[in-house]
Amino acid sequence: MSGESPRATRGEPVHQQVARNIRNQIAAGGLRHGQALPSTRDLAEEWDVSVFTINEAMATLISEGLVISKSRSGRFVNAPDQAFHAEIRPAAPNVFLIGGYAGSGKTELGRILARETGWPMLDKDTLTRPVVEAALEILGLSPNDRESETYLSMIRPREYEALANAWTENVQCGSSAIVTAPFIKEFKDAAWLNRVEASCADMNAKLTVVWVYCDPATMRTYIRHRGAARDTAKIENWSRYLDGIDIEFRPSVPHQVVDNSASGIPLQVQARDLVSLVAENS
Repeated sequence: MSGESPRATRGEPVHQQVARNIRNQIAAGGLRHGQALPSTRDLAEEWDVSVFTINEAMATLISEGLVISKSRSGRFVNAPDQAFHAEIRPAAPNVFLIGGYAGSGKTELGRILARETGWPMLDKDTLTRPVVEAALEILGLSPNDRESETYLSMIRPREYEALANAWTENVQCGSSAIVTAPFIKEFKDAAWLNRVEASCADMNAKLTVVWVYCDPATMRTYIRHRGAARDTAKIENWSRYLDGIDIEFRPSVPHQVVDNSASGIPLQVQARDLVSLVAENS
């Protein structure tokens, strides 16, 4: 573990970070309407924070109407509109490429957009992780390796090739697609992005590049919470990890930025703004 205290890097109040992540889970459908939330102590353990912090986070969500508290029964998700959304069928298919660093909230944004539009959600890890982990083990590497030259040169390009094939097939069928992946290398490469845009244009589809920004403190809270084995090295060497990324990075072509920091506009609101923007330009 880094010698730096986890709290020392938190620029936003911790209860806001927890509240935002739970709010995003509700908007993305990960927490369902009527679902009972764990007890305060269990949530404190789950998020690695104090009971006081959880109570503050719950008070925020209750004030927003997203959580209700029932005497002697506990707290419950209150999102009755979750089950209702109108499918959007634009004249031409749309492709959203959504990138961001680990823990930025790109997958949550993708899920929210999918729920708002009815478009298919294509997440790189969901589509490729089991095969990638098996390939790494066959090569004698850890299934959680995402840093070695073998992974970067042999496996990573195939992951993105599979992802591109998946969204291309959807567009060829006349369907829009919401595509989530880090896209760090790809969004730095204007030539790659121009090729993708040209390919979409050839299929009469429109491309929207989205970068999800998140402050380091909120990213760290989320990464710690999800507890994925592939993130262990990041958490144990957080300062070194931050030194190795450019938190102010933006794609090299025209793009939309979504701010998923704890104090930012709710992710669902920003997702709806994205949908409206695309509709206006259709």
